[in-house]
Order: sequence, then structure tokens, then C-alpha cells
Amino acid sequence: MSQVQSHTVPETMQAAVYKGEGRVVVESVPTPRIGAGEMLVRVESCGICHTDLKKIEYNLLPPPRVYGHETAGVVVQTGANVTCYQPGDRVVVFHHIPCGRCFYCERRLYAQCPVYKKVGVTSAFEPAGGGFSQYVRVMDWIVERGVEKIPDGVSFDQACWVEPVNTCLKAIEMLMVRRGDVVAILGQGPIGLIFTMLVKRRGAGVFASDAIGLRRDLSTRSGADAFDPHSPDFEQSIRKATDGRGADAVILATSVKGLVEQGLRISRPGAKILLFAQTSANDRIEFSGADVCVGERMLLGSYSADIDLQAESARLVFNGDLPVEELISDRIPLSEINRGIAIAQRPAGRSLKVVVHPQELN
Repeated sequence: MSQVQSHTVPETMQAAVYKGEGRVVVESVPTPRIGAGEMLVRVESCGICHTDLKKIEYNLLPPPRVYGHETAGVVVQTGANVTCYQPGDRVVVFHHIPCGRCFYCERRLYAQCPVYKKVGVTSAFEPAGGGFSQYVRVMDWIVERGVEKIPDGVSFDQACWVEPVNTCLKAIEMLMVRRGDVVAILGQGPIGLIFTMLVKRRGAGVFASDAIGLRRDLSTRSGADAFDPHSPDFEQSIRKATDGRGADAVILATSVKGLVEQGLRISRPGAKILLFAQTSANDRIEFSGADVCVGERMLLGSYSADIDLQAESARLVFNGDLPVEELISDRIPLSEINRGIAIAQRPAGRSLKVVVHPQELN
């Protein structure tokens, strides 16, 4: 675990800059300057998220940008009027926080709030999270409501899970999973495994699928019945466990083609099918309208974090209720971020979560 040390903030820093056309280049950029109400955080750990991977691979936003938003680090500077934090504090930083007053916030649709859509953490260029760099500037509205202190004894690698756990917890709340429900979770990557852990905590049964054996093994250890997605045993087991009805809820934790159709097929009438990984505007889905209309199923979408669940997600991670650090397969220095991106984009074998250590350059 990195130790807090007093040091002078350098004029320049290293950052992994997205250049467009899928290219990311580690280069020197000016260290961000902060204003009143803001903080400068030295990034110690930042997880690689598939949302960022899609933006890079499919060129969804114009360059240059520095991505990375699962950020944990140390406060090194505070601006005027910042009283809740001081240099040396170990913190987790959320990059989106809603206004709390608009039409969407009143309906708890925080991800649709215009302020929420503004990224409030940056290292350089157009704000995009900035965690794949050595320092980030945390803007005033994020400082006010979007920072959680990391307790002693909790590593930065563990702490950087708070934001992704929040997004999963939000989806579970939306599904209203109850004890005794049967939930099918399609995909057992890092996010799918978090879903499995959270659903089991609710007392529901989990039937999970993934093509990678290690992930199925971890899913089984987390309490699920795990199957290869192409095995007929997967769907047959769900039917058997539900007296032929089908799953009460289905979570799509990966965006592989054909999963929505499978989710409809393995779910009972009146079930909820939640799209979690379908974040690209290029994704197109075809299914029978009758499966939804006549079958009275509900298709739901869940995106990003929920400020109302911020403290709970931090508690689950910090207390060790979810063994998230066990899901990290690769820890890489910033200089090797392209290797980390490749591992995360094309998982195989023992690969799971990839975490970047920006203070390590070699």
C-alpha cells in the first residue's frame, strides 16, 4: 500500500491519452491546476472499465481525452473553501454527481440529470475521468458530494471498486430482487461476478453463464450454478429449478450478440430483463415483440452510479463484504496501459479485472 508523503507536485505528469482510431499513447501533459472548492488527487489505482474500452475501440468520443474513472488515490492539494478533506487523505472519487433538484433527480433518474452528464474529474483535455494519469483535478460539485474517504487498512486496489459496485447495486435495486427469486446472470466477468455476489446476498438463486472456465469456477465459489452459455444444461437447469416457468429476472452483464433473445427465452412471463452492458449506440437488438407484450415482460436499462447508494457501496467494499480484490488478475504500470487494454478487451484464460497503477511507470 502506498504511503502518504509530502512532496512537491510536478509541473508535468504522465497520462495515457486517447488519440482517436483506437490509439492510446502515454505522454507528458501539464499537471492540472485546481481552483476554489476543488482538489488535486494523486492517482494510485484506477480500474479499467468496459465503458471506457468501448469509447476507445469504437471511437465514440472525439480525441484527445484521458479516460479512467474507477479512481482511488491521495489528496495532495485542496482549493479555497475545501474543509472536509486535506492533503494526505486517501479517497475514492466519483466522476458523475447529480444536481439533486432537476426533473430527473426528483424521479431518481440521476444518470439523466444534465449536471450528472457533466464529467467532474479530469486530468487533461475534455473531462473524461482522467484516472489513467498520475493526477486528477476533482471539481467543486464532486468534492461536495462525490468523494468517499478510504479507511485505514483498505488498499487502493480494493477501494477503486466502489464505483463499479455502486453501478451493480443500483441495477439490483431496480430489479427489486427478493429472497427466493431465481436470477439468470449472463456473463461472469468482473461485473457479472459482482452481480452474482450481490444477488446471493439478497437470498436469491443464481444461474450464471460464461464461456471462460475460470470465471465459471469463481461464479460457483460465489454461490451460483454456472454453465457454459452454449450448453443446453444452462436453460434446462433454469426450467427445472422454476417448475418450467423460467427465471424471475435476467441480467445482461455482457454485450455478446443474441443475449437479449436468450434472456427472453429463459425468463418467465412477467419477468424483468435488465440491460447493463449494452452501452454502445451502435448496438442493435432484434426480438419478438410478443415475448414482451404478450409475455408481459419488462425490459429495463441501468447505467452508471446512484448517489443514494454511494455510502452503501463504499461500506460493502471497505468492510470486505465483497471480496473484490480477489477479482483483480492484472496490475499494470501506466506505461503498459495498452497491454492492459488488450487484456480487458479480449479476456481469456485467467484474465479478469485489470487495474492501472499510474505512479508506476515501468
